[in-house]
Amino acid sequence: MSTAAIARERPVAATQLRERWRMGAEARGLILVTALLLTFGLAVLYSASAIDAIQRNHDSWYYIVRQLTGVLVGSVAFAVAAKLDAERWRAWAWPIMWITIVSLFLCLVLPESIAPRINGSRRFLFGSSFQPSEFGKLGVVVWASMLIVKKGDQLRRLTKGVLPFFVVIGVLDILVALEPDLSVAIMYTLVAGIVLFAGGVRIGHFVVLGVIGIPVLWHEMERLQYVLLRLVTFLDPGSPPPSAKYQLWQSLIAVGSGGLFGRGFGEGRQQLGFVPFGYNDFIGSNIGEEWGFFGLALLTLAFAVYAWLGLRIARSARSPFLQLVAIGLTVTVVTTAFLHIGVVVGLLPTTGLTLPFISYGRSNLVLSLFMTGMLVNIGSTKERVHGVAATDPLAAPAW
Repeated sequence: MSTAAIARERPVAATQLRERWRMGAEARGLILVTALLLTFGLAVLYSASAIDAIQRNHDSWYYIVRQLTGVLVGSVAFAVAAKLDAERWRAWAWPIMWITIVSLFLCLVLPESIAPRINGSRRFLFGSSFQPSEFGKLGVVVWASMLIVKKGDQLRRLTKGVLPFFVVIGVLDILVALEPDLSVAIMYTLVAGIVLFAGGVRIGHFVVLGVIGIPVLWHEMERLQYVLLRLVTFLDPGSPPPSAKYQLWQSLIAVGSGGLFGRGFGEGRQQLGFVPFGYNDFIGSNIGEEWGFFGLALLTLAFAVYAWLGLRIARSARSPFLQLVAIGLTVTVVTTAFLHIGVVVGLLPTTGLTLPFISYGRSNLVLSLFMTGMLVNIGSTKERVHGVAATDPLAAPAW
């Protein structure tokens, strides 16, 4: 072949070479589980929120329409996270953490026109469009995973290894507790602790830090009287005043009246307003009433499958950093779901944690989809495609 012919062939070859992500079986399964949870969630949300919306002089579809905007934004976030090499988050860990700390601080100091007080708490910026405490869950996972890998063998030491983690996480906990939102503060600590344990921290260090942290936690619980009331309600349901146990009682009534197979879609009685925040913090009670024990069991199974797939992705991750990130993301989504279900059936003290993919709330929905997208990327492998397959998506299906 002549030199001129070779020169003509090179641009053609270049146009037939590209890189793309090929999803593994676990990543595809995770997408399927997420899609099922989203679809089920929209149906449950309409049933749980329609009457409340009408009582507030809105159309019955009011909450669904707003939730669909979250699904749209979350789907875009999912696609971006699934396409973006998750290894890049290691370099962005500190900026994410600083954004989290600053935004949480702004929630407390900015005027209420920017950081409004909603239901007694200051958790949002710019109306209800951005909830920094939700973004902080991603910050905790990425930052903790980065620092664990960076410290390496130093992680076995208390002062130089573990203590810096709890100083930074402690700052987040204090800021969130001042909103107040003690449930998220506990969630930050729990997720960070699990990631640290997966990274090789000694059990003895957790014991020492627990002894130090329990008095601080108890002090915050005494300051926030509603937390103590919820704990007392759980430990001794007969002792608190009726107002403190009303929400839990109504949730138990809803779940109990659902029986084995439920009253049927849209036939629940607690949606008439008996359960406060029945479309959000207690949407699981609506599922128990209308779908019964069978519905709650299937929901629990769906999140168990999500956990299984996420941990399998973590086991085969491309690097130690991504392995820890996958564990943290999986734990964040699944633990939140199990805590929510445990609360509505009376197995755990009342918290303000929503049910991922199902409860009304766009910040949590977008974050959950984004974290799932990151898991999909971690569960994918990058490949170079040559020739016809590089331009023909049907030749070799991939993400």
